[in-house]
Amino acid sequence: MTARSDTRDAANLASAPTVETPTGSRSRRMLQAFGIYAVLVGVVAAATIAYHGFLTWDNIKIMLTQNAPLGIVAVGMTLVIIAGGFDLSVGSVYAASGTIAAGLSIHGSVLVGMIAGVAAGVFAGLINGFVVAKLNINPFIATLGSSTVFSGIILLITNSQPYTVDKASFADLGQSTIAGIPLPLLFVVVTFVIGWIVLNRTIVGRQLLSVGGNREASRLAGIRTTVVVGGAYVVSGTLAGFAGVVSASQLGVGQGGLGTNLALEAIAIVVIGGTSLLGGEGSVVRTAVGLLIIASLNNLFFSLAFDSNWQSIAQGLIIIVAVGFDQLMRKRSR
Repeated sequence: MTARSDTRDAANLASAPTVETPTGSRSRRMLQAFGIYAVLVGVVAAATIAYHGFLTWDNIKIMLTQNAPLGIVAVGMTLVIIAGGFDLSVGSVYAASGTIAAGLSIHGSVLVGMIAGVAAGVFAGLINGFVVAKLNINPFIATLGSSTVFSGIILLITNSQPYTVDKASFADLGQSTIAGIPLPLLFVVVTFVIGWIVLNRTIVGRQLLSVGGNREASRLAGIRTTVVVGGAYVVSGTLAGFAGVVSASQLGVGQGGLGTNLALEAIAIVVIGGTSLLGGEGSVVRTAVGLLIIASLNNLFFSLAFDSNWQSIAQGLIIIVAVGFDQLMRKRSR
């Protein structure tokens, strides 16, 4: 399974003027299409050698469950970046939604609290979508500003204090299992599947790719670009809100200070997966591969008791290499 944009990239590479031999051109296309999978295989192989318990089902289950909220956020981030934007507010939305869910669940219905938490994500997405798509404010600046606002509001309301929930039902969403599979793991799989369907099998997906590639041309072609871009931010906010609720349920606590690095981690996963920061190209499947790479590295470092700073260094180097590789392939294709 690959995104429509991946197929389009291959077609563009095949038709672009080049002085390379057909063998060299084919090799470059193969490297661009499947390089990310080779990286995943290499990381898994290295992790298996360094930590013999890495490929056990218990370890894989724990690793994926812990990273499920991040994966859910990464799907929304993929759609936003494909549409030509950024969403730096997902971390604050994630924290605020989890805190709202926890706070309302303490003195009222857990279900109402969780619905309110997700609704807060929807509302945040609507605000971001309006500011970026309708007011045409730079998405980097707009979502950076909204992130600060959302974070400040929730910290002000809670007086920067965490909300710990003792109700057993609050933990059901984040800690229950179905046939031995944790619910958060099922949630992230379903989210990726739906994201893939939307991007590859619907008109909305084609419009996202078109608008991200050339917004003005898409508008002239009759696409309601404001709705498409705004909708991407609503989806991103909704998924960030849901991820925050799931995380709060996993931890049994909601806190406004959580998720400070979530936006950068989600962008890292999307970029590592090969989605272009320029918009118009991307793949939800490759984002899933990027998530597996980052999750595997984090799990390996934790299992070997490495300093957490080494995780940051490794992630940063991978991002630089991924972006550099993408730029190199684009120059050669031209």
